[in-house]
Amino acid sequence: MIKLLEVPLTQDLRGFTECLWQQRVPHRVVEQAAVQELWVSSGVDAEQVLRLYQLWREGADLSVLKTARSGGGKRANLAALRQSWLSLLLIVASVLVSLLVGFGDNLDWMHRFTLVDFRVRGDSVFYAGLADTLGEGQLWRLFTPALMHFSLPHILFNLLWVWVAGRSIEYLHGRWALLGLVLFSALLSNLAQFWVSGPMFGGMSGVVFALLGYAWLWDKRAGRPAIGLPPALMGLMLLWLVLGFAGVLEYVGVGAIANTAHLAGLVAGLLWALLRSMLAAKRQV
Repeated sequence: MIKLLEVPLTQDLRGFTECLWQQRVPHRVVEQAAVQELWVSSGVDAEQVLRLYQLWREGADLSVLKTARSGGGKRANLAALRQSWLSLLLIVASVLVSLLVGFGDNLDWMHRFTLVDFRVRGDSVFYAGLADTLGEGQLWRLFTPALMHFSLPHILFNLLWVWVAGRSIEYLHGRWALLGLVLFSALLSNLAQFWVSGPMFGGMSGVVFALLGYAWLWDKRAGRPAIGLPPALMGLMLLWLVLGFAGVLEYVGVGAIANTAHLAGLVAGLLWALLRSMLAAKRQV
């Protein structure tokens, strides 16, 4: 981030920072001695933010203005990619792993990424115990099932939401917030689904439910910066869960659904939003 402004503590910047949140401009106000500093993301057009500040000081109505993020062209696109590299990495890793497992057809590769190792003998599947697997140090297996997908619609649907919701969280809340959410939700959803069905599952759906649940609750609690996804998505997620647990989705030909992973992912996202909002409120006291 770069320091853009330094103003006295007596100046109330709340109106201006609220405008920046509405414009989805990542920033931070830091108090230092007798002054307060406004820091903005390096991908932001600093001159445009300064112009907004001058207009705000003059009493202009900033609600009619467009976003103050960095200008168009290749520079803006490259800046956006740099700020979203974790979301992009999740997408690339999911594509590569899904291709390696042949969308579920290549069992020789698939057993390397499942939560525990397995072997197929005839019509039966035999798999190792979780405690033995973790005791051997194969900790990556707690997370890698989220990278496997078993059909083109499956991976396209999940990675679309990773790009939309994950990128927004990464840009507005930071890379560590997104990384923690992804790891926590992948761990919780993978373990929950394994407990119900064994190791023959995969997909980023649990993480996607966590991303959407996190965004909904964060905005519901008036967290800043707001993520801004449509609140109606929560209703759609709950409907999808009900249809999945009722067996309707499999009946209409959607295929086997990791319903437990979806539910656990949603719970993980809500818990993560609650935890971060409580920490943010504590820092403001």
